[in-house]
Amino acid sequence: MLTKKPVLLLNSCFEPIRIISVRHALKMLTKGKVSVVLSSKRMIYPGVYQPSVIRLVEYKFIPVRLQVVTKKNIYLRDNHTCQYCNRKFHGSELTLDHVLPRSRGGRNTWENLVTACKKCNQAKDNRTPDEAGMKLLHRVIPATVHTARGLLRSLGMAVEEWAQYLFVDSGGDKRFIALEA
Repeated sequence: MLTKKPVLLLNSCFEPIRIISVRHALKMLTKGKVSVVLSSKRMIYPGVYQPSVIRLVEYKFIPVRLQVVTKKNIYLRDNHTCQYCNRKFHGSELTLDHVLPRSRGGRNTWENLVTACKKCNQAKDNRTPDEAGMKLLHRVIPATVHTARGLLRSLGMAVEEWAQYLFVDSGGDKRFIALEA
C-alpha cells in the first residue's frame, strides 16, 4: 500500500515544479518521464524504494501564472497566523477576513484577504481595521509571479530533505510570507 507522503517534482534543471502523490510519481517513473533524485527509506516493492524527489528527464516549459486565491493558499501565505493577534491556529480555527469588507466593495483578492482567528474576525465585524481599532501585523501585497514558488516552499517545509531543492536556508526563517512589514 502506498503512503500519502508527497513527492517533490523538479524540472530537468532542478527547478521545483510542484508536489505530487507517490502514485503519480510512480506512473511517471514507469513511463520513463522522470528519474529518482532522492528516495525515502520505505520499500514499496522488492528493491524499489518510495521516491521523495523526482526530476523530469526532459525540460518542460512552465508558463508563468499568478497563484489562485484560495483559503488554503491564504492560510499558507500567512503561516496559519491570525494577522491581528499574531497567534498561530489550526486551519479549523481560522477564517478569512476581508480587510475592506465585502459590503463596502471589498473583493476576494490577495491584497484584501488575510487570515484571522474567529474571535478577531468577529471583533472586527463589518469595519476596516482602522475603524475597529485593530492593526494588521503586515501590509498585504498583491500576488506576484514568485508567489507560487513561495507557497511551494511553505508546503515543502515539512520535509527537511527537500530544503536544498526549494532553495531554503536551513539556518534562517523557513516560512514564506507574501506580506511586507
